[in-house]
Amino acid sequence: MSENQNLLAEQRRALILDEVRRRGGVRVNELTRKLGVSDMTVRRDLDALARQGMLEKVHGGAVPVVEASTHEPGFEAKSGLELTAKEDIARAAARLVSPGAAIALSGGTTTYALAQHLLEVPDLTVVTNSVRVADVFHAAQRTSGQRQGAATVVLTGGVRTPSDSLVGPVADQAIAALHFDLLFLGVHGISVEAGLSTPNLAEAETNRRLVHSARRVVVVADHTKWGVVGLSSFAALEQVDTLVTDAGLPAEARAEISEHLRVVVAGETEDEDGADI
Repeated sequence: MSENQNLLAEQRRALILDEVRRRGGVRVNELTRKLGVSDMTVRRDLDALARQGMLEKVHGGAVPVVEASTHEPGFEAKSGLELTAKEDIARAAARLVSPGAAIALSGGTTTYALAQHLLEVPDLTVVTNSVRVADVFHAAQRTSGQRQGAATVVLTGGVRTPSDSLVGPVADQAIAALHFDLLFLGVHGISVEAGLSTPNLAEAETNRRLVHSARRVVVVADHTKWGVVGLSSFAALEQVDTLVTDAGLPAEARAEISEHLRVVVAGETEDEDGADI
């Protein structure tokens, strides 16, 4: 069987993961027919996804990984996943930011990618409870000096989580006293029933404060977050203005989410200019 040259490895693996999650399991021979590639290619893809903890290999195929709703991967574990999707999302989300805005960025690897795209936006005030996000701006200032128009960064303080977010009463009190134009929110999971969720109870409360303090809320989440439910919900979909996601999100999921909020698909949506979010 000839190899399907139209799909990159990452795109192919995203399709495999979607099939596994949607159907609860899939066989190698089914994937070779669907994708038009060899058994060896499919098995390499399954090996790669299994190493990332995205699925579990079984004899002849693969099944989803069933995680406890309290499982919270660390920042390093998440940082190597869906790199292209996160970069596309970050680039599209950055277009929503106007010079001089007061914005907030929650913790997470996608907001970390976004922060790097915001370095050239002048005169921002950035509120964050993410040590990693704050480091992006501070490192840029150490490298280039205190240039005109550099962002003013407010780090909330608090107790550090495995994902390098600062949460708890100190963070909550700091956020409650602030107001920002736009919040960019990374999430552990998103679904119609549970809304936005996280496995960390303290982080859920801090995220609630962030949502309450924001005039507009933008969720930045790749397609693998769809259908994932953590221990604690902190916002309904109706509290979100925009979801910025990647092309791996299935069409039926896009339609379902679009009933509640605006969906921007990075690389596909033409009006990624921030004019109306």
